[in-house]
Amino acid sequence: MSRCDSVRAGWRHRAVLGCLLIGLVGAACLTTATRAAQGEASAVPKDARAARAQLGRTATTAELKAWDIDVRPDFQGLPPGRGTVAQGQKVWDARCASCHGDFGESNAVFTPIAGGTTAADIASGRVAAMTGAQPYRTSLMKLSTVSTLWDYIRRAMPWDAPKSLTVDEVYAVTAYILNLGDIVPADFTLSDANIDEVQRKLPNRNGMTTAHGLWPGRGKPDTRNTACMANCADKVEVTSLIPEYARGAHGDLAAQQRGFGPVRGIATGSPEDAPQPGDKGQGKAEATTAAAQPVGAKLTGQYQCLACHAQDRKMVGPSFHEIAQRYQGKDAHGALVQKIRSGGQGAWGPVPMPPQPQVPESDIQAMVKWILEAK
Repeated sequence: MSRCDSVRAGWRHRAVLGCLLIGLVGAACLTTATRAAQGEASAVPKDARAARAQLGRTATTAELKAWDIDVRPDFQGLPPGRGTVAQGQKVWDARCASCHGDFGESNAVFTPIAGGTTAADIASGRVAAMTGAQPYRTSLMKLSTVSTLWDYIRRAMPWDAPKSLTVDEVYAVTAYILNLGDIVPADFTLSDANIDEVQRKLPNRNGMTTAHGLWPGRGKPDTRNTACMANCADKVEVTSLIPEYARGAHGDLAAQQRGFGPVRGIATGSPEDAPQPGDKGQGKAEATTAAAQPVGAKLTGQYQCLACHAQDRKMVGPSFHEIAQRYQGKDAHGALVQKIRSGGQGAWGPVPMPPQPQVPESDIQAMVKWILEAK
């Protein structure tokens, strides 16, 4: 045994002995303390014991103020402040865009914040696409109170440093998000003095329901279920995997991807739909038809482009025919490649085109070539 090994072995031996001694001493002290406490409890007068039971103290005004930061729908609790759309864009680019995209169009993880609303929605106060065939729900489509947006940004954003934004920065970021949804103009300044005016312009301000037990005064729950406290499992297992008996219960989840952002999910189709040798990643039912498709057409299906685009009709986004006609005779290949890779908004309407950073460059090139040649 080397000298270093001897030293380490001796250190471990002493450490074990030390832990044993500490444990014995601690146990003895605990026993002594318990006996002393029992004896003391019997010796202390009843009134003194009652007074000792009054633990803690009343919170100070400053302590309550530090916790009382919520903002109600009627804007009670909203602190004074102001911020412009331009200031909000600077804060957004520095603190928010890495997760939510440059214009709120999302990235590989988070859902879009803006998009899916129209001028008609702003006029009516109810987002029509919420009851239609819109393939996704953005934050501004669902938002019914500006206070919710303001309060959430102040409490929880940015996710890696919550509550680090100043009050004016929260006003500015809120103004920028509202501008992305065409709710306020680009030169707008949001403040505690005019935020109630903005509330009256929210696209889904009339979309909140109060017909449930969680709303004050309803007096009854919004469910008829009863609590079951019998035959409970001895051991609870938490897993993020789909159990085998549930796979395929709702079809192939991989084919039901969200209509925005990069594709993600797990294949849960039945075994006969699974890729077979020689199918090149497709099921038997699709192999024959797909074999006759151009490479670009196959890729638009593989990367879920067809969730928003069709070849010959407008859906959420323009048809491939419309795109080909707009850029006919123009050198637009590079621009469209960049559009798919980085995303964008405004060229074809209010719905954002999400970035697709996960798609290989060669596949983007093939899809753009096919789209521009669409007849």
